[in-house]
Amino acid sequence: MTVSTAPALRKRRPPEPAAPTRRRSLRPTLVGWSFILPNFLGFALLTLVPMVFGLALSFMDWSPWGDPEWVGFENFERMIRNSTFWIALWNTTYYAAGHIPLTMAISLGLALLLNRTLAGLGFFRTAFFLPYVTSLVAVAVVWNMLFNPTSGPVNQFLQLLGVSDPPGWTSSTAWAMPAVIVASVWRDMGYYMVLFLAGLQTIPNELYEAARVDGANAWQRFWNITLPGLRPTTFFVLVMCTVASFKVFDLIVVMTDGGPGRATKVLSQMIYEEGIREGRFGLASAISLVLFVLVAGFTVIQFLIQRRREA
Repeated sequence: MTVSTAPALRKRRPPEPAAPTRRRSLRPTLVGWSFILPNFLGFALLTLVPMVFGLALSFMDWSPWGDPEWVGFENFERMIRNSTFWIALWNTTYYAAGHIPLTMAISLGLALLLNRTLAGLGFFRTAFFLPYVTSLVAVAVVWNMLFNPTSGPVNQFLQLLGVSDPPGWTSSTAWAMPAVIVASVWRDMGYYMVLFLAGLQTIPNELYEAARVDGANAWQRFWNITLPGLRPTTFFVLVMCTVASFKVFDLIVVMTDGGPGRATKVLSQMIYEEGIREGRFGLASAISLVLFVLVAGFTVIQFLIQRRREA
């Protein structure tokens, strides 16, 4: 008599899950998709599809009065030969180089000042945040009045200090961009101050108390505790501020309209003028592609530097 051992050695399969269990496991996935889907649809319709269309349009010649025609790299050649493009590229870089460090430094200083116990703390926080929610047109008009070369309070104050020939500000090709940067920093610093305040309040007070017990002075506490604790917030602020700086458009259009001459013309304004005013959609898309690559390149570099620091 032979005894078969195969059934005993055969591995038993796990039982198939019951249908109600599968439905229960799909429910969290469907709930998650229900939250993501509206945002994704908005992103796809308003951002992703226009980006892909703009990329294709940069290789076409298309005006409102004709059909699109494939022209290859002709739009990019026209862009490179256009002197206004290089001036706008320089002005955009100039604006970003002034706006990003000034905004971050002043925002961090305000956050450090308003992160301690002060009388009227809520009032000062609100007052510094208020310019960010104020109409940008109103901000530009007020700063144009302040920077008026003859009757503006800024130049009158400089004359009181003994400056005999104060700057012409928005009417000067040399001082127009610094005037725009000052107005932009004043408007944006309240928003980034709030982000830095949120970051400061996540740093445990026990670290500062232990540093005081060890005899660390204020600068040592700031350098060794505050700055490392703010590293994620600083990275986020840097990325947001960089993207906003390269996309600047409305403040410059209202304050100077790119002038005097082409002293404050930036890439976003050139895209608007070529695409909307002149109807050269292909050339405007080519400039848009350059601006996109510029912003994406700076953002990727910042991510790589941040990853190396965290490694």
